[in-house]
Amino acid sequence: MVPFAGDAMARRFIPEWQEQWGVLLAWPHAETDWVANLESAQQCYRDVIAAITQFERVLLLCRDQATEVEVMQYLAAGSVDLKRVIFLVMPYDDTWARDFGFLSTQSDSGPVLLDFQFDAWGGKFGASADNEINQQLFRHTLLKHNQSETQAWVLEGGSVETDGIGTLLTTKKCLLNPNRNPDLTQAQIEQKLMQTLGVDRVLWLEHGELEGDDTDAHIDTLARFVDERTIVHMACSNPEDIHYTQLQAMAQELDSLRQVNGQPYQLVPIELPGVFDDAARRLGGSYVNFLIINGAIVAPIYGDNAADEAALAQLRKACPHRQVIPVNCRALIEQNGSLHCVTMQIPKEVVNCES
Repeated sequence: MVPFAGDAMARRFIPEWQEQWGVLLAWPHAETDWVANLESAQQCYRDVIAAITQFERVLLLCRDQATEVEVMQYLAAGSVDLKRVIFLVMPYDDTWARDFGFLSTQSDSGPVLLDFQFDAWGGKFGASADNEINQQLFRHTLLKHNQSETQAWVLEGGSVETDGIGTLLTTKKCLLNPNRNPDLTQAQIEQKLMQTLGVDRVLWLEHGELEGDDTDAHIDTLARFVDERTIVHMACSNPEDIHYTQLQAMAQELDSLRQVNGQPYQLVPIELPGVFDDAARRLGGSYVNFLIINGAIVAPIYGDNAADEAALAQLRKACPHRQVIPVNCRALIEQNGSLHCVTMQIPKEVVNCES
């Protein structure tokens, strides 16, 4: 892996819908936070991997070789095509690949992979092993030919969305939270985003946050680009719901945003589900926490049939040229995350073409 020495501005943050080689995941095991519902979590991961491998590959982290053998057998029993799964043994604290995984940019001299600091959403959990993962990945045969850049400030992949043509969408509640980069002002963070990711402008949302979410309002739980012109977002039409005021205000913010050409974005709202655990705790079920892959969207559902079907219909409306594949992610939101949170796409151009 070669350190990047070029002009930091001569790059582009690669959007999720650009052609992918595959997706990075880390397998849940008994020493992760999944221990209380491990069987359900592993079944969900298997379903996610089965959906992805219909279209592309998976790079799957396992904690040790014994786990790798067990996971191979488990996936094969679930009819997963193991020829499309590459296993990699390394230590990790937990499995939120979206937030510890590297971000991919394209420069004039080729891809530049960015390793930001990961502190488990402001030090809420231990993350020292997670924070070392990218440096190990950068030495792997798949990726070692790329240029890389290590950043000394905190940024999680779930906190930023791009339209692929120079616009970044994020939230003030996350990026300006003093538990991330307390010594940086909004202007300084915006400048760093522009320099590292190669974006021209940053659109900040002030409103929106889901109960049962540890991330301090990650944008990937609230509003997502699905192409250059379309934003899919969570909505709430029930005045009795605790989220009503915030999500109504967020919808107004989104409605006021403009594309670079001055036109409004096409907005596709999806109604927020009301999902609770056995102790009546509200779970952060977000339908916009989907994963875009080659030719498809892998979409989280939560066992609320009416709400699930309405959400899937809206995703088909937003992305009529993609297959929408539902995966029950109830197990994931019981740990305060969902489908997008446990995945990180790997663009085709960053992988050694012989691998």
